[in-house]
Amino acid sequence: MKTKFIKTATFMLIAVFLFTGTLFAAGEKTAVNINQATVKELSALPGLGKKKAEAIISYREQNGKFKSADEVKKVKGIGEDIFARIKDLIVIE
Repeated sequence: MKTKFIKTATFMLIAVFLFTGTLFAAGEKTAVNINQATVKELSALPGLGKKKAEAIISYREQNGKFKSADEVKKVKGIGEDIFARIKDLIVIE
């Protein structure tokens, strides 16, 4: 009985630590300035890979700095779904 309790308690503690660690890791994301970000920084955003990151930089080079975060939706391949995933993670400066 005591062994079962120790195993259960150990399992619960491990689960709590893993869950807490995941929450802290998710909270460490910093905002990405889409007017200065590199391909590597942009492709780290959810839903963006290398090609979409390159498209954002290409758009920025051709049209100048983004005037609002919402303007990133004008980039080919960035629709409402992807914008919804990244809107809280991007900034313009």
